[in-house]
Amino acid sequence: MITDDPASERLAPPRSFAPSARFQRVKISVLGRYMLQDRREFPCQVLEMSPGDAAVVVPIAGQIGEKVIAYIDHVGRIEGSVVAHIDGGFMMDIVASPRKRDKMAAQLTWLANKDTLNLPEDRRHERVVPDNRHSTVVLDDGRRYNCKIIDISLSGAAIELAVRPAMGTPVTLGRMRARVIRHFQDGVAVEFASSQEMLNVVQQNLRLN
Repeated sequence: MITDDPASERLAPPRSFAPSARFQRVKISVLGRYMLQDRREFPCQVLEMSPGDAAVVVPIAGQIGEKVIAYIDHVGRIEGSVVAHIDGGFMMDIVASPRKRDKMAAQLTWLANKDTLNLPEDRRHERVVPDNRHSTVVLDDGRRYNCKIIDISLSGAAIELAVRPAMGTPVTLGRMRARVIRHFQDGVAVEFASSQEMLNVVQQNLRLN
């Protein structure tokens, strides 16, 4: 399962790579995990990235042309294939729709500038503590867990949960379809499948049936 791994923080320091032919790469330092075509999973660190490719430091580089799926902190799920080997890792192309590339470009700009400009954590919507903090999480295989809502917004929620499904795992929180996008010590953060228009609608849909 793709989960956070503290060992990934010990990966190599940033290096410089040739600029992308199609997109402008930015220098970042973001952790994540990746899965090779044979379904082996490892920690990784992205050092440079554009909406079309990424330079990734990894323990196992895979073969040229091998398919790769990665979950990158602050960016989410990306997929593509190994296009070149670099010192300590690989370059991968990124397969994405134009809309997703636009979103990725905005997120990469934020990541590249947040330390320089002292920007706050990116949160698209205001978060609040719900009136009723108790809800349930149901996995696709039917397993059900009680949970406690830490905070919610129009686009997602942070929840205390006894288990930590892999990042990207689809779940149902109350009556809301969502997916896991981040792990923390006592639970997970989820992003709703569709952004809601009013917080009272979100709170109603998080209540137990």
